Amino acid sequence: MFKHLLIAAVAAASICAVAETEKPNILFIFADDLSYETIGAFDILDIDTPHLDSLVEAGTTFTHAYNMGAYNGAVCVASRAMLNTGRFVWGTYQHDTGPKMKAEVEGGRMWSQLMNKAGYRTYMTGKWHVKAQPSDIFDVAANDRPGMPRDFWRQGSADGIKPKHYGYFRPVDEEDYKNGWKPWDTSNGGFWEGGKHWSEVVADDALDFIADAKEHEEPFFMYVAFNAAHDPRQAPKEYIDRYPLDRIKLPENFVPAYKYQDEIGCGKSLRDAALAPFPRTEFAVKVHRQEYFALITHMDDQIGRILQALEESGKADNTYIVFTADHGLAVGRHGLIGKQNMYDHSVRVPFMVVGPNIDKGTENTNPIYLQDIMPTSLELAGAPIPDYVEFKSLKALLEGKKAEHYDSIYGAYKNQQRMIQKGDWKYIAYPTCDGERLYNIKSDPFEMKDLSTNPEYAAKMKELRSGLLALSTDLNDPLDYNDPVTSWKKAAPSKSKKAAH
Repeated sequence: MFKHLLIAAVAAASICAVAETEKPNILFIFADDLSYETIGAFDILDIDTPHLDSLVEAGTTFTHAYNMGAYNGAVCVASRAMLNTGRFVWGTYQHDTGPKMKAEVEGGRMWSQLMNKAGYRTYMTGKWHVKAQPSDIFDVAANDRPGMPRDFWRQGSADGIKPKHYGYFRPVDEEDYKNGWKPWDTSNGGFWEGGKHWSEVVADDALDFIADAKEHEEPFFMYVAFNAAHDPRQAPKEYIDRYPLDRIKLPENFVPAYKYQDEIGCGKSLRDAALAPFPRTEFAVKVHRQEYFALITHMDDQIGRILQALEESGKADNTYIVFTADHGLAVGRHGLIGKQNMYDHSVRVPFMVVGPNIDKGTENTNPIYLQDIMPTSLELAGAPIPDYVEFKSLKALLEGKKAEHYDSIYGAYKNQQRMIQKGDWKYIAYPTCDGERLYNIKSDPFEMKDLSTNPEYAAKMKELRSGLLALSTDLNDPLDYNDPVTSWKKAAPSKSKKAAH
């Protein structure tokens, strides 16, 4: 009897040892244009996201995750290039051409390739928007999508956009909305192109990946990237109906126009800004937020399908799930619509981690960059982090072993905007027009009280200006603050050869 018990105990110990050394799976779920405030569990907005809420409850939320910036209007391009190469924004800028990205792929330096070298079977679906072919760097790639769905055109003209799109400069008023474009109209394509909503296609692909992973011994790395909640913000009508306009609260920091909108590149010539009419109206902003929330809730339901399939596969207990987004979105805050600004609604994103030995229902307030997930996944996989990867692993923070991560957070948009956030303070500079902003984000989380001209904060302004200049130097920012136009033109990387994708 004792002998049988001893054998059983040894066998159990062996199984535990195998389980402890088995490499974890990584499920990376990535949204587009998703502000940090759009998770219902955060209790900031009246929005339904039950499945994302479940990730908040089941894991650790990094409350202050940021995108470092962008060098063109498509902020997602820089964000995704940083994510997949591990380089900070200005190193990425120099590498973000077709030939140089091709060299990255050929050198096996992309995120998924590093995971593959660590023994992982890699999968990808959805929005890519990186100058490389997914099929060259993932074991399985399905339905890789462009930056956004193709738009639908009509003849005519409008300020900044010619010819005019159905989905732009709308709605002017209730009559215009009644007679105009509708987000549930499948006839105009967009997210409906191909016959099924793209968010549903991404979920379908993820379910196929999970089924395929069950047939392989290798651990899996899944890169599941939704185009939602990017415009055109199309969702089935039942999701729109869940958000009647009387449920939509006007943003606390709503204004009809942002003071520096033209000088900082957020005027009528910017595609994102042209989605709503100028000046912004309360009605137009509520409609855009209604459609934004509906698309997010629809995406949340697709994420619920993925989480259920993972649970049913038997692999959930050994899988790290990470959810974040490439950047946020204004959707009417500060008179802005897009993501090309340094306010928290546009640079800050949700960031949740669930998995083995991750504390449940906890918050980590350390400021991080969303791209930190790249080296984090490598460390979780037991793989080396290459020297060229500049972002930092979060593993120590997840284990409670490290109190600090970054001393300050940097932000940039082309040559027109710069930002430093340190402690409770955020300083924004507009180099091309000498504009400045100063906010205490602890006492003023919606950044409504600009303190830059208050003499009481002159010393703080000086401190943060100096901090921003030092950080710009450390990050090889090509901008000369004294000559932002000429220095920016000189900084552009060579694009003599056609981009790979």
